[in-house]
Amino acid sequence: MELGLIGLGKMGGNMRTRLRNAGHTVVGYDRNPEVSDAGSLAEMVEQLPSPRVVWVMVPSGDPTRDTIKELRDLLDKGDLVVDGGNSKWTDDQVNADLLAEKGIGFVDCGVSGGVWGLKNGYALMCGGSDDDVAKVQPAFDALKPEGESGFVHAGKQPGAGHFSKMVHNGIEYAIMQSYAEGWELLNKVDLVDNVTEVFDSWREGTVIRSWLLDLLVEALKTDPHLDKIAGYAADSGEGRWTVEAGIDNGVAMPAIAASLFARFVSQQDESPAMKAIAAMRNQFGGHAVKTEAPPGGDASPQS
Repeated sequence: MELGLIGLGKMGGNMRTRLRNAGHTVVGYDRNPEVSDAGSLAEMVEQLPSPRVVWVMVPSGDPTRDTIKELRDLLDKGDLVVDGGNSKWTDDQVNADLLAEKGIGFVDCGVSGGVWGLKNGYALMCGGSDDDVAKVQPAFDALKPEGESGFVHAGKQPGAGHFSKMVHNGIEYAIMQSYAEGWELLNKVDLVDNVTEVFDSWREGTVIRSWLLDLLVEALKTDPHLDKIAGYAADSGEGRWTVEAGIDNGVAMPAIAASLFARFVSQQDESPAMKAIAAMRNQFGGHAVKTEAPPGGDASPQS
């Protein structure tokens, strides 16, 4: 298939490559002309055959909303927009209604995979009508991991995909917090000689093995005490939204809420456990880590 892709950062750029490797034609647009295939959104749209499919991979909030508003004026009836960013699920119905005024379809798609998605594939959770999802299915099939899992049409209402991805990220918060607290305790007690090896041993034959555990071990092998990473972990939004949704719907979420609040604490004081979480976030998503300032320089900012 042929599609446009807006936003060619560390996720979008790799997605373009994976789609092209699968034989699809992708016209990418980014504000950075060095990576963009078109000089403007209008130029990108002009290069696509009708009916057009445009996938948006820009930061959530105003950047996504503004991009979709601009696309509404550039696209025609029968075209389709996919929001693959980390938008809040409540934005999706608003964006779908905005596009529907011109007969433009809308699919929301939560995307997980980080910097490893190019090689391993991306887990995709989408929301939208059967017809609209079918229009993008060839791209979904190219982006998803090999095997039966990794893609789900979560629901027909706009927001089903992003809501599913939000809950996924809330769970991710809690799992990382558990690993991090365990790592801190093993280091704190003067009993275990090889903490990294203990974590490495859990990667086979235990019920707590996971890809996050694999990534933490890789980080620890490089920096066993995480001396190069500050104990600071940002919260990108999905954890807050998950807890808010739990409150709104009367669902108790003590583990996810505690992991979110732990990140708030990390933003005030140095935390050994947050070193582990910062390391895992950097490993799977390429998220920036906060480092000490070099002599005569500034500390690395947290993105």
